[in-house]
Amino acid sequence: MRPATEYEPILVDVALGARRYDIVIGRGLLAELGTLVAARRPRAAVALVTDATVASHHLGAAHAALAAAGVAVTPVVIAPGESSKSWDGLKQVCESLLAARIERGDLVVALGGGVVGDLAGFAAAVVRRGIDVVQVPTTLLAQVDSSVGGKTGINSVHGKNLIGAFHQPILVIADSGLLDTLPVRHFRAGYAEVVKYGLINDAAFFSWLESNWHDVFAGTAAREHAIAKSCRAKAAIVSRDERETGERALLNLGHTFGHALEAGSGYSDRLLHGEAVAIGSSLAFAFSARLGLLPPGEALRVDRHLAAVGLPTKPSAIPGGVPGADALMDLMAQDKKVKRGALTFILARGIGDSFVAPGIDPAEVRAFLVEKLAER
Repeated sequence: MRPATEYEPILVDVALGARRYDIVIGRGLLAELGTLVAARRPRAAVALVTDATVASHHLGAAHAALAAAGVAVTPVVIAPGESSKSWDGLKQVCESLLAARIERGDLVVALGGGVVGDLAGFAAAVVRRGIDVVQVPTTLLAQVDSSVGGKTGINSVHGKNLIGAFHQPILVIADSGLLDTLPVRHFRAGYAEVVKYGLINDAAFFSWLESNWHDVFAGTAAREHAIAKSCRAKAAIVSRDERETGERALLNLGHTFGHALEAGSGYSDRLLHGEAVAIGSSLAFAFSARLGLLPPGEALRVDRHLAAVGLPTKPSAIPGGVPGADALMDLMAQDKKVKRGALTFILARGIGDSFVAPGIDPAEVRAFLVEKLAER
């Protein structure tokens, strides 16, 4: 990792009219948390929601930064892991906010990865019918994806993220220095979401990643560039389609397959979300090639890059295995993009040329899955 040299923060605007907000990207920003919060909500109290793992690294610094700005803070610490994105986890956070007497004019600060951001954001959306939230993502995946765009929620036994609400933050603070404490497996998982933006509509960015991914991992200025590039890509799509009625579905590239694999793995540490996205992206490109939409070489290029950084590309890479094709098809039938029972996938005509493909024949998907599940 690089020395703790600070760079000028990068601002990315999420243009949602009266509800617009900034994503602030840079190293050392956690120390500015109190100043940034107080500037936007003077005299507001804060419920600081985090998990036990993040708390051991960053809760003290976040609490001190808020207190130094005169902000009253109540920490709310949940168990780490996807299992907290549940009814029980939601109940814990909601009851903690109420016990702390957090009012509608106060703030929830979500300090953590995607689980914390989704759970705290959903609690903020429903407690007192809506409390503002500031996202302080501590993983690469959360900095480039889940903290931006207002999707919040919990999982169901029927699938991932099926219960939730759109609740935009008033600010996202992406301190790239927080990623220095992230285990490499989790950094890799987040990188899958960075790659996704190149695959969707930016072939030049994908090529840049092929040449510069070592620097992104090493923590040079390339890291902030990759985060900012990803955030700008997502912000542009969200500003045009906030509630996923059309174009925003592109952001789910790799997720239809990936979410089914996650559910089939029991939302466990056997398969991190970003690892599921990597496998799902590989499958989406392979399926596109199978349908004759793109040359097989394009799908192989995606596989090669994901494998080069250490990400899985096949279902067989999941420890302990996954359910069969029929069970995965049942899980995909609960995907949020399903319309009147018809499957919708994000497919591609090439790297940087993805599109929404409704009405895909389930028989073709099942045959493809049978083939891919057998690969080693």
